[in-house]
Amino acid sequence: MSVLTTEQPDAVPAGEEPPDTGERHRLTAVTGLAALSLDAMASVAYGPEAIVLVLAAAGAHGLGFTMPVTLAIAALLAVLVASYRQVIAAFPDGGGSYAVAKTHLGARTSLVAAASLVLDYVLNVAVAVTAGVAALTSAFPSLYADRMWLCLAVLVLITGVNLRGIVESAKAFIVPTVVFVGSIFVLIAVGLFRSHPVSTATAAGHASVLADNASSVGTLLLLKAFASGCAALTGVEAIANAVPSFRVPRARRAQRAEVALGAVLGLMLIGLSVLIGRFHLQPVEGVTVLAQLADASFGHNWAFYVIQFATMLLLALSANTSFGGLPVLLKLLARDNYAPHVFALKADRQVHRHGVLALAVVSAALLVFSGGDTNTLVPMFAIGVFVGFTIAQVGMVRHWWLQQGPGWRGKALLNGFGAVLTGVATVVVTASKFTEGAWLIVIALPLLVVAFEAVHRAYGRIGERLGLGRIPQAPHRDRSLVVVPVSTLSRLTSEALTAAASLGDEVRAVTVCYPDPEDRAHLHALERAWADWDPGVELVRLSCARRTLGRPIAAYVREVAAAEPGTRVTVLIPETEPERLFQRLLQNQRGAVVAHAVRRETDAVICRLRFRL
Repeated sequence: MSVLTTEQPDAVPAGEEPPDTGERHRLTAVTGLAALSLDAMASVAYGPEAIVLVLAAAGAHGLGFTMPVTLAIAALLAVLVASYRQVIAAFPDGGGSYAVAKTHLGARTSLVAAASLVLDYVLNVAVAVTAGVAALTSAFPSLYADRMWLCLAVLVLITGVNLRGIVESAKAFIVPTVVFVGSIFVLIAVGLFRSHPVSTATAAGHASVLADNASSVGTLLLLKAFASGCAALTGVEAIANAVPSFRVPRARRAQRAEVALGAVLGLMLIGLSVLIGRFHLQPVEGVTVLAQLADASFGHNWAFYVIQFATMLLLALSANTSFGGLPVLLKLLARDNYAPHVFALKADRQVHRHGVLALAVVSAALLVFSGGDTNTLVPMFAIGVFVGFTIAQVGMVRHWWLQQGPGWRGKALLNGFGAVLTGVATVVVTASKFTEGAWLIVIALPLLVVAFEAVHRAYGRIGERLGLGRIPQAPHRDRSLVVVPVSTLSRLTSEALTAAASLGDEVRAVTVCYPDPEDRAHLHALERAWADWDPGVELVRLSCARRTLGRPIAAYVREVAAAEPGTRVTVLIPETEPERLFQRLLQNQRGAVVAHAVRRETDAVICRLRFRL
């Protein structure tokens, strides 16, 4: 009787751990929401306020349009979420608008999308950190003078968490996100049961910014309010950019996170807008709209301070969205030869460490440039992301046109409508904020595209020289000569000559001599000791009038290469490696000097022999 057995090649033998595929260091839908949606979640702290401040120019009559404008933004949010769900499905390798544009709109357009995303991510970090610290210094005015150092401290904290992996950052930020979102929904629910504000203590004594004797509301004002409120939509694209950071099935998990983000953000925006109209709220100087709503719903008590503290914390931490999205985008750019290849490297825990560190360094420079002041950075914010929105929507229209699958006309119409809305928002935001700092983005965007193309051309030239994509000639064996710099006789010298004899057909030891009497005496002593030792290796004297070490050796290598064509020259540099780290400070770094000169001036192979003490 035979027994049929089924082999399971993926089974793990008893007592052995399963191989680490890296999935445990990736995101679920919930942790993805915490890691990549903080920017969008935190935007409810300034999105509704941006709408109210613009409409206040038309007086109390203008504030009556808060809800229609918010509904228009919520409709755009729904369009964007639907669009980015399709982007995730069509481009599961991430990249968002860059990937869409690269496939359907050409390389140059894709670089514009990438540049806009890079600028937005960097500015998001700076704006988020400064806004969070501004909320802190508002509560504790004595810290105001140290706001820049506080900003840098928060940036270091977020960078450190992200260097441990995106899952670790998600775990760290789940609680603040839940507290903030829960507080906002409780605020909305309580406020809906209030017929009038419980308290107005927060706004008492502050000057109103409502315009007097203004009643007309023009199309331009509504467009400006719509464009300003669209700042609440920044961060919607982050999940589509970072699809590879999710666990399998990656696209499905990312889509769930995108829908959850859109639903939560839309409900919060509409709910807060309802309360603004319900309480007839008027914007005042020095107090945020969200603070007034918390005061009106809860009263000036502990619940009010919970809202303020949660807002402050989430604003500061919303920079994490950039740390989740930009490294993945830089990886895709590096893969396409538009960014240095170092950004494509991945460390343990699925971390693109160089992308994280680059973002931190550039953001720190922006913080220092602005002095930790939010108002210096805000005018430049959100322009880049709307450029990316528009490009992604246009690209998806072309995507549906080429595929023409079931229902493609409706999907293309939806994306086209979204492209018109985001395009209008881009123009209005840029025009209205141009003199306040947006001109820097208008200049930086094309400069960044030029930089991407310069990197691409450089890699193209390197690839041409290396013959990438072509079958190279068959390898052959050249005669090899190994040159060993020496200065004294020691066990290190013996180890170096032994290694050199194992590497090459011929070995030559070289020593540099100078005209000083002391140096001549040292040379003669070395030559006598060499003759007594008689290692069977020629000792070549290199005379040099100037006290330099690397150049005479490099010049000798050039002479040998010219005199003996077809000879492969290797320079073997013996060095000691101390047992303790602090002992490296005692070394003279002669090996590094020789290696630098030979590398710069010759084509010789450099081999640095480490002799452990």
